[in-house]
Amino acid sequence: MTGGTAGTAGPAVPGTGWPGDPATAATPVAGEPRQVRELAEGAPSLADVGARVSVCRACPRLVEWREDVATTKRAAFAGEAYWGRPIAGWGALDPTVLIVGLAPAAHGGNRTGRVFTGDRSGDWLFGSLYRVGLAASPTSVRADDGQRLIGARMVAAVRCAPPGNQPTPAERDTCAPWLDAELAFVLPSVHVVVALGGFAWTAVWTALARAGWPVPRPRPSFGHAAEVVVPRSPAPDAAPGAAPDDAPDLVVLGCYHPSQQNTFTGKLTEPMLDAVLARAATFTLT
Repeated sequence: MTGGTAGTAGPAVPGTGWPGDPATAATPVAGEPRQVRELAEGAPSLADVGARVSVCRACPRLVEWREDVATTKRAAFAGEAYWGRPIAGWGALDPTVLIVGLAPAAHGGNRTGRVFTGDRSGDWLFGSLYRVGLAASPTSVRADDGQRLIGARMVAAVRCAPPGNQPTPAERDTCAPWLDAELAFVLPSVHVVVALGGFAWTAVWTALARAGWPVPRPRPSFGHAAEVVVPRSPAPDAAPGAAPDDAPDLVVLGCYHPSQQNTFTGKLTEPMLDAVLARAATFTLT
C-alpha cells in the first residue's frame, strides 16, 4: 500500500494520514492562476510552499485528469490508494544538487505522492542517484519506503500529472510560481541544477531569469551532458533566490529524461545517466 486506505478511490484528503502529506485541512487552496501567484509569493517557508502546492486546483484539466486516474486506477494498482494531488518538492532542505523533472507520472508520482517514485523512470533515476552517492537506496516505490536524498532535492516543473505527459503552455505558466517560490528558498545552497529533458531545461532557465539571474542570451540549447555556468552574482533586479556575491557560481546540467521512450530505445543508457549525475555529485564535495 502506498498510503491512505487500500482500495480507496479518489485523491488523498489533506491531513488524513498519507505518509509525508505536507498539507492539512487548513492549508489555503489556489483555485485560479492569480491565487497561485499570491499563495506562492506569500508562503513563509519551504514547508508552506510544499503544503500549498499539494492542494492546488488552479488548472481544471489537470485536476480532472489526476483525480480521474486516482479513481479509475491502473489494473496493476487496483488495490492501492492513489495520491491524486499535485506533488511537492522533496529531499534536502538546503540541497547542493537540485534535480528538475517535467511532471509526475499518472501511475507513478500521482499514485505514490512523491515525484519519480513508483515508476520505471524512477527506477532508472534512483538507481543512478544511489550509484553516485546522492540517494540512500537504489529504489523508491512509495512515499514511506525510507528513501532519502543525500545533499539533493527533487522537484517537477509542473506539479500535476498531465494527460499524455504534456502540460499546455497555460498550465505550465500557471504552475510556474510554485517553482519560483521553491527556488527562492533552496537556490542559496544549490551549486548545480540538473534538468531532466528539454521541458525542464527551458523551465529552469525561465525561472532563473524571472529571479533576476544573469541568464545567457541567447538561452543555451538543451543537450545531454550540456553544462552552463551562471555567475552567482545577481543582476541588479534580482529576486530573493539569488545568493550572496561570494557564493559559488551555479552550474546547470542537461540530461536526457529517463523516460521509457529514451531508455527502451537506448537514447539514454545507464552509463550516460550516471555520468551526468556523477558530475552533479562532485559539487556536494565543494
